[in-house]
Amino acid sequence: MELHQLRYLVAVADRGSFTAAADALHVAQSGVSAQVAKLERELGHRLLDRGTRTVGLTPEGTALVPYARAALAAVAAIGTVADELTGVVRGHVRLGTVIGCTIPGYLAGFAAFRADHPTVTVEVAEGNSDELIAGLSTNTLDVALVAHAHPLPDGLTAHRLIREPLTAVVPGDHEWVGRDAVTCADLATRTVLCLPPGTGVRTALDLTCAAERTVVDPAVQAHSPEALLALAERGAGVAVLTASMAGGRPGLSTVPIARSARTNLSLATRAAPSAAAGAMTRTLREHLAP
Repeated sequence: MELHQLRYLVAVADRGSFTAAADALHVAQSGVSAQVAKLERELGHRLLDRGTRTVGLTPEGTALVPYARAALAAVAAIGTVADELTGVVRGHVRLGTVIGCTIPGYLAGFAAFRADHPTVTVEVAEGNSDELIAGLSTNTLDVALVAHAHPLPDGLTAHRLIREPLTAVVPGDHEWVGRDAVTCADLATRTVLCLPPGTGVRTALDLTCAAERTVVDPAVQAHSPEALLALAERGAGVAVLTASMAGGRPGLSTVPIARSARTNLSLATRAAPSAAAGAMTRTLREHLAP
């Protein structure tokens, strides 16, 4: 039994196919299939149920995969402790960020980390927050800057940077300017511009509207808050974002959304991160601190 066989088994279990596991691990699909089959022969049990479309765990696989995860986590912890004892930070960090992230603190922290640890390689993956959280949970990411309206899954550690409600962003001469708040019922009568599903803002909007028993279906969706602000400024609709995203942009005004669910911006990591991932987290936290 070898560690890479356990790693391949866990990857297939998490992703439901040999192809997806191979893509995530950056190895050939045939290699993943062959090594898992070899592990099954060594253990004397069929661990995966190979269907025509998806691959699932057999009862034996369900019983054994938690131990494979524990073994991989223990090996990672050994490396972390060894690096900490020698004071050496090395290796590779898989960093996830929301699409098009240009938060000054994040950019400054990234640059500072590269300057302080030039031998550490960094792989950056962009995605919506749900994808990034899944990447942390399935061990394809080490650190991620995520926006979320729900608590993060067990096994993840989060340092919350911002927690704020939603706001409607409108031109400075809009009829809503000066109102104490608008409701989901108000939004339902307008063209709404919002981030797509899988983002913290969109989840908060959906939760708020569900609590109000109102349906708000955004007419325009974009990953870039800047794009939504530019459209709102030109009268294309009402942008639903947070006040910090609007950032006091000239020509625009923000109006609170009544009884809004909160969205959080957090720096999240897996339990027992590597020394390199831990150093990246500390550096980003330092530069992202309010």
